[in-house]
Amino acid sequence: MQPKRDTSKSSTIATETFELFRDVRARTMQIVQPLEIEDYVVQTAPYMSPPRWHIGHTSWFFELLLKEHLAGYQIYSDAYLFYFNSYYERFGTRMNKDKRGTRSRPTVKETVAYRNRIDDSMLELLNQTRDEAANESLLALVRLGLEHEMQHQELLVYDIKHLLCDLYRPVSKGTRGTPDQVSGMAEIKGGLFLLGYAGSEFAYDNEKAAHTVFVQDFALDRVPVSNGEYLEFIRDGGYKDFRWWFSEGWASVHNEGWEAPMYWERDGDEWMIRSFDGVHRVEDIGDQPVTHVSFHEASAFAKWAGKRLPTEAEWEMGATTAPKQKTRFDFPWGDDTPDAARANLFENNLWGVAPVGSFPNGQSAHGCYQMVGDVWEWTTSDYVPYPGFKPDFDEYNDKWFIGQKVLRGGSYATPQYHIRSTYRNFFHPEERWMISGFRCAKTI
Repeated sequence: MQPKRDTSKSSTIATETFELFRDVRARTMQIVQPLEIEDYVVQTAPYMSPPRWHIGHTSWFFELLLKEHLAGYQIYSDAYLFYFNSYYERFGTRMNKDKRGTRSRPTVKETVAYRNRIDDSMLELLNQTRDEAANESLLALVRLGLEHEMQHQELLVYDIKHLLCDLYRPVSKGTRGTPDQVSGMAEIKGGLFLLGYAGSEFAYDNEKAAHTVFVQDFALDRVPVSNGEYLEFIRDGGYKDFRWWFSEGWASVHNEGWEAPMYWERDGDEWMIRSFDGVHRVEDIGDQPVTHVSFHEASAFAKWAGKRLPTEAEWEMGATTAPKQKTRFDFPWGDDTPDAARANLFENNLWGVAPVGSFPNGQSAHGCYQMVGDVWEWTTSDYVPYPGFKPDFDEYNDKWFIGQKVLRGGSYATPQYHIRSTYRNFFHPEERWMISGFRCAKTI
């Protein structure tokens, strides 16, 4: 006789997933709510996507689950399966990313109707899992779909910034607090360190398997590099001196005509920064973390400053450990989940970075500030699989393990529920359209 299965935990997970589904889906529509109808279909660059595509693609992901798991479900439209696929080869043909803005159909109205139909069907499916002995494998896929949508919420912020920037008016806007005066570097003793995710909750497969690495003693900037510091690099001829650049980076400087980070504009002899907050002189927001820099630009600054970028092991060690203790924390401030007092994440509604030295309640035990939130921080580590890596979902992370660099920590567009200290974001070294910044390190 088989022992009875304890369904109480599964039922709790099903209920939590139901509530999370409603919250996540509502947040996506809150982001696009201020848009005019014309804004939804514009693709400003080959690496961007129209907002209409995001709200459709995140629904397409769930429609694939409905097709397999909801009895009697009929595909909404084969044409939608083609247009709203992103890069999944096994789900059929798709439109190339750089062509997503070349079609006016489906209309925005039709796309929203499609999304609403998917929501209704998904809630029906989730209600079934809540009433029955929950299907754990299905709930795991739903959770992946919601994490996937949270990724696209951040991508929506990137795309809307590129499309509208200071013309966008968010539904709500938070206020920045008074920062601490922080400078210098934290000296961190190295040794053996367990890198990666070793818990039992959700994490992407690229964060696993946790494995032991050796880290030398190092120093880590206590705050991210600021606009003011980066302006000094520019004024010292940083973009005109090949000594600071990797060969590919130096080629990008010339091929792309780089003179400053993305969204920096020259007004006569002054540099200005355009953001969701408007256009400001760099000197007026010099204490804010520099954003929209590529790996090449971050590396060039670090070399110019006599430092380097940290490895992802150094970054994670600085974020999750305490001096002279073996305890490892989930986040820089401890094991509590992120909140608005500890990190500048999406729920803060700042729609921009906070000055360096902000969120003292979120500093690490080593005294490093803003390691979670504000800007994704470049590391020098290549995006490769950890030893023992096993894909949880084909074509999600495993197909990208080549030619990219790892970023850590999340940004002001990352939802609180989505971020972990072990989270590995990844982009190509020349990319800078995302909310990317950095802090420097040194070997000691």
